[in-house]
Amino acid sequence: MRKLAKATLPMDLPRKHERSAMKSILQHRPALNGVPQLLLLPVILLILLNGSFAASKSFPTAAMSEQKIDVGVASGPEEHGLPAKAVEIARPFNFPITNSMLVSWIVALGLIGFAQLATRHMKQVPVGAQNFLEWLVEGLYKFMTGLIGPHLAQRTFWFFATIFIFILSANWIGLIPGVGTIGWGHPTTHGFVIDQPWLRGANADVNMTLAMALVFFACWIVWALQEVGIGGFFKELFAPKGESEGFLKLLMVVVFFAAGCLEVVSILFRPISLTFRLYGNIFAGENLLEAMARLVPGFGWLVPIPFYFLELLMGLVQALVFMLLTAVFTMLICQHEEEPATAVRA
Repeated sequence: MRKLAKATLPMDLPRKHERSAMKSILQHRPALNGVPQLLLLPVILLILLNGSFAASKSFPTAAMSEQKIDVGVASGPEEHGLPAKAVEIARPFNFPITNSMLVSWIVALGLIGFAQLATRHMKQVPVGAQNFLEWLVEGLYKFMTGLIGPHLAQRTFWFFATIFIFILSANWIGLIPGVGTIGWGHPTTHGFVIDQPWLRGANADVNMTLAMALVFFACWIVWALQEVGIGGFFKELFAPKGESEGFLKLLMVVVFFAAGCLEVVSILFRPISLTFRLYGNIFAGENLLEAMARLVPGFGWLVPIPFYFLELLMGLVQALVFMLLTAVFTMLICQHEEEPATAVRA
């Protein structure tokens, strides 16, 4: 980290150039000082939505575990693998808490704590945690500015940076040994079987990925209305593009109206596609690791090691894909297409 700080601000520069370089870094300091708040707001929404979905789907775990025990004793070998839905591990005050919710809380609290630690004592020449956080935030900001433009990036960066960091952290924490393999279970003739794991990857639960997709969908609507207004929103969807006259203009109106109806259907399915793309890849990856661990008896610790590196890469790719798709969806609805035409006429 000290080397990175020196690379950012070379100590052999003249004092005047050093100050100007420091000002360019401190331009993003408002966003950096607000990192704890940026991380806190979306995470709270995700957790509340995750809890509401889990409350309606994951209660009857005791009866299921008893059925598993009976089936396991009667039918012999049991099928191993990550269950399709999260397991409820507690219900304080009639509020269900699943193992995936617990991991999401751990990730959220860890990110908020790290952001507070890194920004508690800000220095002109960043070192340690501040250096890493500034490098991450500044890199993401420049990337988003090049992708969606400086105006839209300034308005939406807080969400895209938060969602990327949260998804990446949750994906990698889900790969820590013990997540999904430590919990309540029962012994069988084929070994000890975990019925209720205490921890489960946050994004291996469809409730979590659906919550993030719905939060983005709500933000997408707000950003679109703020940028183009209600009239511009419907114009972007249904109005014909380009210049035409006579019968061709009427034909283009019909064609673009039909295309707008298809676009509305596509927009409504975006949360579903975002949900199952992330959930499917993370869920399949965790099942792959467990299958590799059971493939060769006695070498369950060795066989999955190459696949762990693959899942580390997959966790990064999926976080990047989720952020890029949401950013592109936002850019497509918030772009102003009427401005170039006005400039040409002038």
